Amino acid sequence: YLIRLDDASDHMHTENWAKIEQLLDESDIKPLVGVIPLNRDPKLLEFPEDPGFWEKARDWQTKGWRIALHGYDHVYCSNSGGMNPGHDRSEFAGLTLEMQRRKIREGMGLLREKGLEADVFFAPSHTFDENTLEALRLESDIRIVSDTVANDTYCLHGFTFIPQQSGRVRELPFKLTTICLHPNYMKEQEFDEIRAFFRDHREEFLDPNTIGVTGRKLGLLDHIYRAAYDLKRRVSGLLR
Repeated sequence: YLIRLDDASDHMHTENWAKIEQLLDESDIKPLVGVIPLNRDPKLLEFPEDPGFWEKARDWQTKGWRIALHGYDHVYCSNSGGMNPGHDRSEFAGLTLEMQRRKIREGMGLLREKGLEADVFFAPSHTFDENTLEALRLESDIRIVSDTVANDTYCLHGFTFIPQQSGRVRELPFKLTTICLHPNYMKEQEFDEIRAFFRDHREEFLDPNTIGVTGRKLGLLDHIYRAAYDLKRRVSGLLR
């Protein structure tokens, strides 16, 4: 298992982030954490500003949390799902290459100014397209993306993809399961579930810093899992 934390920025639910950090530290689990360089998301801006955020993020990096570039400003500006259409909204998918290059370039620059080195990317709402990958190739050294459904890490278009299959802690049959958590919106019950899951599965958690570039291609099992996920998503959409 791998823990991924979304939406870290200078506007966030500091109490919830402190809780998840304590749980991770107690179990000696290192997460992949997505940092928004210039948060302009109206929903996230409802949280009070945390003046100590960037120092906190540098501390995370020092103790082994792997930093990811989580978009640029976290503002949705298209209705495209791109290569991973789990949602019909995106900060990246559907935009021109030049627009996406600017977001990646300026986002990476802002993180570096704050003393953070991101070597993984994941987009808000999991939506990105081929232009996003080309922008990453041209404007950064990032060659690892956290997203899509698969059984294990795989290579596509010259990038290593770390699959992301769950939004909560639970046992799943994948060789590598990424659990994507949003601490800003978590309830107390979820923290209790995480604590119990960490207790029962501590030895099964992977340090994200050990994940490197892979040459593995998608196989039959990966395509079966993808088809099942896509069918579930379509059925859920029809029932809404």
